[in-house]
Amino acid sequence: MTFVEEEIASQPDSWQRAAAVGTETASLGAAGERIALIGCGTSWFVGQAAASWRETAGLGETDAFTASEMPTGRQYDRIIALTRSGTTSEVLEVLRRVNGDVATTVVLGDLDTPAPDLADEAIDLSFADERSVVQTRFATSALMLFRAAWRGDTGGLADAAAAAVAAPLEPAWAAAEQSTFLGRAWTVGLAHEAALKFRETSSSWAESYPAMDYRHGPISIAAPGRTVWMLGDPPSGLADDVTATGASWISDDRDPMVQLVTVQRVAVARALALGLDPDAPRNLSRSVVLPS
Repeated sequence: MTFVEEEIASQPDSWQRAAAVGTETASLGAAGERIALIGCGTSWFVGQAAASWRETAGLGETDAFTASEMPTGRQYDRIIALTRSGTTSEVLEVLRRVNGDVATTVVLGDLDTPAPDLADEAIDLSFADERSVVQTRFATSALMLFRAAWRGDTGGLADAAAAAVAAPLEPAWAAAEQSTFLGRAWTVGLAHEAALKFRETSSSWAESYPAMDYRHGPISIAAPGRTVWMLGDPPSGLADDVTATGASWISDDRDPMVQLVTVQRVAVARALALGLDPDAPRNLSRSVVLPS
C-alpha cells in the first residue's frame, strides 16, 4: 500500500480528532471579525469552503485567497494561514508582511517550522500530517476543523468516511479519459480540490467549475468516455444535460466531504492503472520553497 492510500484510509480517525480541536479552539477568531484565509493549492481550496461556511453562519465577512494574491489594500481583523508544511514561501511572506499589524493564526501540520514563529497563534494538526506529496488527510482534517468551529454539523461524518474508504470503486471512474468536478456554494472549493487531486496524483485531464456555470461553455468538453462529478446537490436539469452528451454523470446524496474521499481513492486508482507512483507525482514536491 502506498503512503497516500494509507493516509486516505486513516481519515475517519483524523476527522474525529480535528473536529474536537475545532470545537475547543478560540484561535479562529470571534464573531464579527473580518477574516481572510490564505493558502496555496489545496489549502486555498480548503479556505474557499471554510470561508463559505463562516459567512453562511453569519459570523462575519470572510474571504479566501491564494497566498500570492492576497490583496495589500484591504483591512482584515485576522488572517488565517493554512500550510501543511509550515514552509510554503508565499504563505510565510504574507505572515511577515502583516506581522504586528493584523492578528494571525496558522493551521499547520508541523510545528517545527518557520510558520508558528511568524503567527500570533498556531493550531496544531500534526496528527494529520502526511508523508505523501499529495494532500488528502491533512486537507480534509483542516476542513473538519473549520466545519466544527463554524458550522457544527460533524456528527456521523467519520463513520461515513470509513464506509467510503471500504466501498468498492466503479472501474469506469478511473478509466475515464477526462473528468470534470462541479460544486455549489461551499462545495465549489471541494470541486477545485477534487480536480487538483486527479491532476496531481495521476497527471490526468481534470477540470472544475461552479455547477451553475458549467453550461456556460465548459459542458462542450463532455463526451462519451468522460465523467462529470457533482459534489453536493445538483442544479435542476443538469444531470439530463450532461447525460445527453454521452458523458457519465456521477452524483449521490452523501455529504460532499465524504464524496471527496471517494474521489481521492479514484485518483489513486487511476494513477496505479497508468503505471504511475502516486507518492511521487511528476514535477511536484511536498512544499514550494522559493529562493529568497
